[in-house]
Amino acid sequence: MADDSRKAFIIKHMNTDHSRSLSLYLRAYCSVSKSAAASPTLEDVRLTDLIISTPNGSRYIIPFKPPLSDLSETRPRVVAMHKESLRRLGLSDTKITTYAPPRTAGEIFGFAFCLSILVGYARRANFEPGSLLYEGAGLARFPRFTAFSHAYQPWIWGVLVVLHGLETIVLLAYLRLRKYNVKLFSRLWWVWTILGFVEGFPAWKRFDTLVKEAEGGEHQKAT
Repeated sequence: MADDSRKAFIIKHMNTDHSRSLSLYLRAYCSVSKSAAASPTLEDVRLTDLIISTPNGSRYIIPFKPPLSDLSETRPRVVAMHKESLRRLGLSDTKITTYAPPRTAGEIFGFAFCLSILVGYARRANFEPGSLLYEGAGLARFPRFTAFSHAYQPWIWGVLVVLHGLETIVLLAYLRLRKYNVKLFSRLWWVWTILGFVEGFPAWKRFDTLVKEAEGGEHQKAT
């Protein structure tokens, strides 16, 4: 009877408070997709395994290796499985919920400079007489710079877009936003990716600072 009571408590506790762990187990140990692993249910816990079901009716058995000798060992084992699932999936328990804007003079200047390059070099016509940029910035006074910019506009703009695009997709969106539980296509995700695309590496450096601050204090856990 004691084991039955303990088993019932474990199942209720996992389903009520640790649904994310169950989802992570399915994704890491059974290669279930994130969408299919949403809203899982722990049906049973045995000395040899966990039995988890999903809303589409699928049932998965995740073995304990090695098997438990008693149900009292369940907690440390599922905690270890949670950490291993995060490692396999490249995720973290830390959840970033804010955007860190440029604050120092150098960061603000860098953001403004990159934005001006992206906007200014977006069209070759910007360096031709009569354009808003040409007339507004008085480019007629800088004929060599203007001629150079006109000739190499596609290359300058293209290289910047490619480099910042790769930084945004790989270094920011995949390796940082995804890992630290910024929901894909959420408002926060768009703010980081759009402004990060403009700015480049200083954005993901500030993101790393946010992570260090979160992990060093009472950080918010992903749910």
